Amino acid sequence: MDQNSQQAIRYWTLAQPVVSAYVTSVIRDFRDRDDVLQSIAVAILESFPSYDVSRPFVGWALGIARNQIGSYLRERRRNRLVFDGETVDLLATAFEEIETDELRSLDHLQECLDKLEGRARQLCELRYQNDLKPAAIAGLMSMTPNTVAKSLQRIREQLRQCIERRLSIKGVRS
Repeated sequence: MDQNSQQAIRYWTLAQPVVSAYVTSVIRDFRDRDDVLQSIAVAILESFPSYDVSRPFVGWALGIARNQIGSYLRERRRNRLVFDGETVDLLATAFEEIETDELRSLDHLQECLDKLEGRARQLCELRYQNDLKPAAIAGLMSMTPNTVAKSLQRIREQLRQCIERRLSIKGVRS
């Protein structure tokens, strides 16, 4: 692997959480989101020689993401649940302004999710990976929809506290 490719991969690794969050805010289907993220990564690697190192990489990567999302949306124009181009541009601008601490929160979220066990993990997977509503989850897990909703609320609070603890620990060490 040449040095140019190595540098592109380093930059992409740092920018990927922001780009992923941006793509997730626009594309709700997890499989489609993963496909679009993969096409963004390929496009970044292919066009990296044209990247101007005097400009922020995240902004440049979000521009490529905006183009890839535009292609995705044009292919699915029949679906009324997709954003228009102006909304996609506004989201990209908002994600460019995300602070580094907020990006660290995304990293910590994954760490905290990895600590979930048993029913809590299963509820999160059904709700957020499989995109099932509480009523559908209730049927699968022999629970009432209200119990599912309350359990998810407690799990989200647990995750929020976990993230805050990790951020405060990292803040003390920095």
